[in-house]
Amino acid sequence: TSTSTSASVRDNTVFVDDKYNIQASDSLANKALHLPISDAVPLYEQLLSNFPTAAKYWIQYVEAYINVNNDDAIKHIFSRSLLYCLQIPLWKVNENKGTEGQEETRKAFDFMLNYVGTDIASGPVWMEYITFLKSLPAMTAQEESQRMTLVRKAYQKAIVTPTHMVEQLWKDYENFENSVSRALAKGLLSEYQPKYNSARVVYRERKKYVDEIDWNMLAVPPTGSYKEEQQYMAWKKLITFEKGNPQRIDTASSNRRIAFTYEQCLMYLYHYPDIWYDFATWQAKSGSIDAAIKIYQRALKALPESEVLWYAYAELEESRGEIQSAKKIYESLLGNGVSVTALAHIQFIRFLRRSEGVEAARKYFLDTRKSPNCTYHVYVAYAMMAFCLDKDPKVAHNVFEAGLKRFMHEPGYILEYADFLCRLNDDRNIRALFERALSSLPPEESVEVWKRFTQFEQTYGDLASMLKVEQRRKEALSRSDEEGSSALDTSLHDVVSRYSFMDLWPCSSKDLDHLARQEWLLKNINKKADKSAWPNGACSIEKGSSGSSTNFKSSAPSAKVVYPDISRMLIYDPRQKQVTGPPPNIVAGLPSVPITGTPIPSVPSVNGGTTNPLQEILKIMPPALVEFITHLPAVEGPSPNVDIVLSILLQSNVPTGQTGQVATSPQQLPVGPSGSGSDLSGSNKLRPIPNESSFKPSRDVQSGKRKNSDRHEDDETATVQNRPLPRDAFMMRQIRKARGVTSSQTGSASGGSMISGELSGSTG
Repeated sequence: TSTSTSASVRDNTVFVDDKYNIQASDSLANKALHLPISDAVPLYEQLLSNFPTAAKYWIQYVEAYINVNNDDAIKHIFSRSLLYCLQIPLWKVNENKGTEGQEETRKAFDFMLNYVGTDIASGPVWMEYITFLKSLPAMTAQEESQRMTLVRKAYQKAIVTPTHMVEQLWKDYENFENSVSRALAKGLLSEYQPKYNSARVVYRERKKYVDEIDWNMLAVPPTGSYKEEQQYMAWKKLITFEKGNPQRIDTASSNRRIAFTYEQCLMYLYHYPDIWYDFATWQAKSGSIDAAIKIYQRALKALPESEVLWYAYAELEESRGEIQSAKKIYESLLGNGVSVTALAHIQFIRFLRRSEGVEAARKYFLDTRKSPNCTYHVYVAYAMMAFCLDKDPKVAHNVFEAGLKRFMHEPGYILEYADFLCRLNDDRNIRALFERALSSLPPEESVEVWKRFTQFEQTYGDLASMLKVEQRRKEALSRSDEEGSSALDTSLHDVVSRYSFMDLWPCSSKDLDHLARQEWLLKNINKKADKSAWPNGACSIEKGSSGSSTNFKSSAPSAKVVYPDISRMLIYDPRQKQVTGPPPNIVAGLPSVPITGTPIPSVPSVNGGTTNPLQEILKIMPPALVEFITHLPAVEGPSPNVDIVLSILLQSNVPTGQTGQVATSPQQLPVGPSGSGSDLSGSNKLRPIPNESSFKPSRDVQSGKRKNSDRHEDDETATVQNRPLPRDAFMMRQIRKARGVTSSQTGSASGGSMISGELSGSTG
């Protein structure tokens, strides 16, 4: 026993390190099955402290006590689990074991069905209850009548509950009523038939939502996984469905179903504060304030670190006039000590100002200043409250000055103080504040302060002070800038920044884009393409809070992020319009340049001279296809695979018109006597290449090439309909054309190879 106990302690220690590890939890539960009850209890308690709504652990725990017949422990476990773990298997463990009387058993069934009777899986429980009622002894006619009345009421409740066994229950109810009295059955069945039909329809709709839920999932804190999000949405859909009251039952019954659905949802989404908040808010709107308070209390016990739930609970109490209860909630939150945040102090100061007045808020602020977790936010909040609500600028100014001695190193505090002084129109103290702050802040932390100082001078200063502050700003920030003296250069962007106001700019958006691109190029033109020179994203122009633009930003790269080599980046210019004519990429692999304006590089021709690859391909295409391609609109953005499109078009029945009158230039390759017209017409059947009698191959051709030529001849006798589409049908067609043409013209297989390689290279 000591060995097993020490082993369980070791396992428990490992488990605590990752208490929400599901595999470790299941392993620990399996080990507890083989331990004595005295050794297993600490493990079960540890499991249930981490997963208080896990029905399978509760069932295993209570069964361990059932095996040793410890009734007191069993009752204690049920009192802890049943009301907050509404799952049928756990409740069925709490069945009568024959020790209580029939009346106690009936009360136990009533208690069970009152809580879980609306569950979609509660059909077997209803049937067991009805079977139990039918088995009750009836010695007299009065007892028989009472028994029949109990059975009838149970049936009538069961058949209007959307469960898996609602249809079977209705059949049993029909048989029951007909067995008692056919005359009475006709009226009762006609009365409950519509209610049953409605329950059956709602059951089928409810089942669609229930089937999406994983009933074996354990309640763990959200990690953002796809399964968790899927289960979250499934529960939200089910709750929304129940709130719609699809069965059109009375309000009290509908509210019981909605509350039951929320309770079941919390068994799996136990660590989601929004579910707790929605449940409590729904209860409050339904008029059950006491129920909402209990839900908040349970929520804070489950998620004590959720600060927003504390505020929501205090807000509920304050909204109904329970000021002392709300104050106790704030005091409980602030009593946590280490976990208290500056926001908690701020919200309590505001609460005291609302409920007890200015003096109570001031007293608490003076006490809070000594707290180690009092940040500059507390000073700003109290100062602005005194200024805006109490209309006391002197107190607010004194608070800001007191905080300046402690938070001079905080740029955020400097900016808030400057905003306050701007409201007082105290330009002298604003300039003094900026000078004091900038003299103590390091350059890397003074960017926002310089930005606000510049905006202030641009808005309220004269031209000399404006230019002076801008120059000082450049000098200060250039010390930490890699470009050094280049940051001191004056650019048009400085003028744009100076003469902008809110969303009004002295230039067009295109000019702003141009300035951004030029600034980025100047900063990166001399940089080496190494990781240390990669900026974190492209530079951009920002509009400040006052409307003026800021300098271009280039954040320092992070060591944990792999950035692209932006030294190879091409700046996109939307003003570059494509020229008219065929799109430059009509054949995959051709240069992506305009048809006009930039000459396409020429390549050597077979007959000497040069030839334009694009024009040559257009000439050998059917006129209808050339006309189709010519009228294609310019594509801006993603485009389809042109090779596949042309392959399909070339093998389709495209009307060609007069295909035999296609003009040819002296430099155009002459076509062969056999099959050329078919290729030019775009027919959907491939003609065989001329046989060996139409040309004489060179003697130095290898036997392997001759075998390949014979194999190509055999393959090309098949039609397109009889074999699958080639992977690159367009390139294959051009290879065949090139071989047929050059062989008949030069009588050399090597010439055909050259043209084939040229065309395939242009289409690859």
